[in-house]
Amino acid sequence: MNTLYLDIFSGISGDMFLGAFIDLGVDVHTLERELEKLQLEGWQIRAARGQKANIEGVKFDVRLEHQHRDEHSHGRTHSHPHLQRQGRDHAHDRPGTSPAQGVHGGPLVETSQGQVELSVFETNVPPRFRLYFHDSKGKATAPPAPATVTLETIRPGKKRRAFKFKHQGDYLEATEELPEPHEFTAVLHMKRGTRTERYETEFVENHHHHDHGHSHGPDDQPDEHGRNFSEIQELIERSALSDWVKQKSVAVFHRIAVAEGQIHGLPPEQVHFHEVGAVDSIIDIVGACVALELLGKPRVLAGPVVEGSGFIQCAHGRFPLPAPATLSVLGARGIEVTQCDEPHELVTPTGAALLAEFVESFGPMRGLVATKIGYGLGTRDNKTRPNVLRAILGELPDSVSQLSDFRSGNNDWETDTVAAVETNLDDINAEILGHFVEKAFAQGALDVFHTPIQMKKNRPGVLLTELCAAADADKFSELMLRETSAFGVRRHIAERRKLKREFLTVKTAFGEVTVKVGKLNGKMVQATPEFESCRKLAAQAGVPLKVIYEAATSQIRMTNDE
Repeated sequence: MNTLYLDIFSGISGDMFLGAFIDLGVDVHTLERELEKLQLEGWQIRAARGQKANIEGVKFDVRLEHQHRDEHSHGRTHSHPHLQRQGRDHAHDRPGTSPAQGVHGGPLVETSQGQVELSVFETNVPPRFRLYFHDSKGKATAPPAPATVTLETIRPGKKRRAFKFKHQGDYLEATEELPEPHEFTAVLHMKRGTRTERYETEFVENHHHHDHGHSHGPDDQPDEHGRNFSEIQELIERSALSDWVKQKSVAVFHRIAVAEGQIHGLPPEQVHFHEVGAVDSIIDIVGACVALELLGKPRVLAGPVVEGSGFIQCAHGRFPLPAPATLSVLGARGIEVTQCDEPHELVTPTGAALLAEFVESFGPMRGLVATKIGYGLGTRDNKTRPNVLRAILGELPDSVSQLSDFRSGNNDWETDTVAAVETNLDDINAEILGHFVEKAFAQGALDVFHTPIQMKKNRPGVLLTELCAAADADKFSELMLRETSAFGVRRHIAERRKLKREFLTVKTAFGEVTVKVGKLNGKMVQATPEFESCRKLAAQAGVPLKVIYEAATSQIRMTNDE
């Protein structure tokens, strides 16, 4: 069976998804022609080969054209993919007037050697400065060495902050995120031989590339809240796209609308999108559906969802990760999320909605024969893992396919995967072993236990086992190697089936007891009185603990019989 496996060890976003698909062989010109059917203006797509952490792949970008259109002009304003954007002539800044605006929505600064556009990019990533360079005629030029450029912001109260830059394609990008608000005096310092030139301009909110719904189609009027779901649905359904692409695109947006509606207390149809209502995000989502169709609509599987930690600045304000919409979209589909120690957002709301709509099941690869592998490159340089999405196109044997069907099955049990890390020990101090168990639990292990075994030369020993989330296997392997006498560990991924769990309260002659109940297909198959609840009640009633257990168990049986 033709199968696509998304290896999301470093998260997923719309641009990474499309970059991986283009690397798999989706023709970018065909993709663009399909996207033109949306009749949206003011965009271009660019797909360029690049590297992240020495992994080569495709960086996909949607770039917006911020330009005024003459009322008699009906031509499109996007250019062909793979072509670099050419600059345009702009008037010089004049005292008492706003600075001219560049094609990326940022103010233009006139320098001794041309123009520099100070842009802020914040689509699917935290906002960062980007500097684009042009000659005196407005033609795009290669960026100078990053070490020769610094940018300083001056905010009210004379608060200053300096930003350094790195090469990123045809522009320079700041190495640090830009905090809100985006209104300040910007001072550009550029080294020219032995001298340093200084240029100052005012940077205000409506001068930068803001992606919260400020890009509009031919019939749209500016709306500070972005498009709502109904408007996006109408835009897609009136297009000439295939019925399958229309259906799937609307379904992805609907998942985000439901999530946003829960956050704001609104029905989905009334939700105004912020980031995902902008032109570039519409292109990302519809483009993803088009790309899947161009690949033949393969069956889609994915690895476990891994998200970063820390905070993100989004349209709702500063929020801890996962972002509110991301968490809601994944939760509505019942997708488990595990956080790692990467201090950045890895899964965007767009990425989450694509996973929720297309992925049949999540877990490690099983029996997949890879025929093509594509890498979609992200924007950020991560600290703990390459910022790439690996997409694997291949064939899944029928036997494995049937097993996968069984895994999603007819039973309503919960399923997940865990890592089992284990080692054999015959030379460890019992106190150290006890300390290790406590430490592993404290660091988030799902379970830790040791089993008596017989080792070489009939020596008694223990089999030490940790169960943890698959994404944490490295962390707990290191812990076992550091804290015990082990010289090596074994690891494997195990599937789990879990009863749906509920907590009930039953009344006994001594008082109320909390009971954990396990259900399968709506029927109670396990029930256990909670120890702490029984212990507390036994102490209050002055009776043996086993008496409380027996009373609670009797009430459980009576409840189940009813």
